[in-house]
Amino acid sequence: MKGSVAVIGAGPGGLVAARWLLAQGFDPTIFEQGPMVGGQWTGLGAQSGIWPTMYTNTSRVLTAFSDLEHVTDRAFLPFTEIRTYLQRYAEMFDLITRTRFGTRVDLLSRDGDGWLVSHSGTTERFNRVVVASGRFQKPAIPDVPGLDTFDGPAGVISSYDYPGSAPYRGLRVLVAGCAISALEIAAELTQLGADRVVLTQRRQRYVLPKFAAGVPSDHRIFTRYGALANEMLAPPEIDRQLKEIVVEAGGSPEQYGAPVPNPSLFAAGVTLNQQFLPLVAEGRITVRPWIESISGGVVTFSDGASEEFDGLVFGTGFDLDIPFLDEDIRTTLDIDAVHLDADRYTFHPELPTLAFMGMWDQSGGFFVPLELQARWLAYTWDGVIPPVDDTQQRQAIAAYRARRGLPQKSRMNLAAVTFARAAGVEPRPDNWPDLRRALLFGPLAPSCFRLEGPDALPDAPDRFAREAAAFGAITSNEFTERETRYWSMVERSQ
Repeated sequence: MKGSVAVIGAGPGGLVAARWLLAQGFDPTIFEQGPMVGGQWTGLGAQSGIWPTMYTNTSRVLTAFSDLEHVTDRAFLPFTEIRTYLQRYAEMFDLITRTRFGTRVDLLSRDGDGWLVSHSGTTERFNRVVVASGRFQKPAIPDVPGLDTFDGPAGVISSYDYPGSAPYRGLRVLVAGCAISALEIAAELTQLGADRVVLTQRRQRYVLPKFAAGVPSDHRIFTRYGALANEMLAPPEIDRQLKEIVVEAGGSPEQYGAPVPNPSLFAAGVTLNQQFLPLVAEGRITVRPWIESISGGVVTFSDGASEEFDGLVFGTGFDLDIPFLDEDIRTTLDIDAVHLDADRYTFHPELPTLAFMGMWDQSGGFFVPLELQARWLAYTWDGVIPPVDDTQQRQAIAAYRARRGLPQKSRMNLAAVTFARAAGVEPRPDNWPDLRRALLFGPLAPSCFRLEGPDALPDAPDRFAREAAAFGAITSNEFTERETRYWSMVERSQ
């Protein structure tokens, strides 16, 4: 073995990191505070923000790693199937035997050129550490005047603690937020027995349905073309193209009776949900502006309207929280509730044997970019690819710091292509003429990143063709008129 590695967390990020570290000859030990692998996907109490009826909002194809396919043809899966999938993945690579269950890390600190991991009154030394403890563990509840006075019988919770619809049957519920969890919970409460559901939001986002014309929307919106266009075209053109796809798939919110969003999709934001807007159109969900104040059970909104509620659910995002890092590491990373100074969210030049997994916020599924990030860090530490130059890392961090205070959410395709390039596994469409359209306008399926570079697989071309054709997304190599027009813009800008 090439050295010991402590992997903190046995969720998707920790498991895929351990798998690739093991493949490169390292000796990973996984520390997991819960009783099983899966992280959030376990659905276990305080350690998971999964509610009983939750399904993925990302498609089956893009909620997988490149070594293991799902055993179902369903497009979107219940969380229990993702939990089983991660258990199978861990067993496939013998990661269960490397996992210390019921072991919560209390402190991570430096020890010369190594690391001290403290847990359960014990301290162990490791050559390297991967922090994969999760980005979505600490709910962010905004300051609302009078929130502490709310006395409705169902109380105030975050979406992380949402127990399912049963406690809210027959009650009046206010859901705060406009991201996926808020819309999913509002839709579920409406359909499963709440007396009244109101959604309050600071701004109206565009809403992309999970399915459009029988194809999961993440197959169409998170493409390599989108990543290339993001680099080559002006932001207003990217904004226009994304809005065109979103509005064509699901219309604009005001068509359903919701508020009119900002004409710019980038300014308004976009979220994913199949039922929310139709329920607004039916009058079963009411949309209000943001909360002005709360007094007892009465909520006053910024338009002056007031209404009494029995329960409040906040789906307003998460703070970045890595509580076990010692002060020296926290200072080096300049970490706060939103930011972490690291080159591509992974490495810091002053901490070369420490890596982070999955600590960015994005639209779209995490499985594909997580695996690519894991391959990058494993290949880097093993010397399969050259290490990133110290100066380049510092420049990357400086560029990231310049964006502090601006929106931090990325998109799945941008993260995936970034990590694929870093790992040396981004496929070049010109090398695969029969897959050219799929590689540009098809889904970023995990198999496409096994076409070239280290650990390429001989069956990857057939697998990727099959996954790109799933649901009828990419069934021929002929560009559509729109694809031809879009791609010509990129070619002209090169």
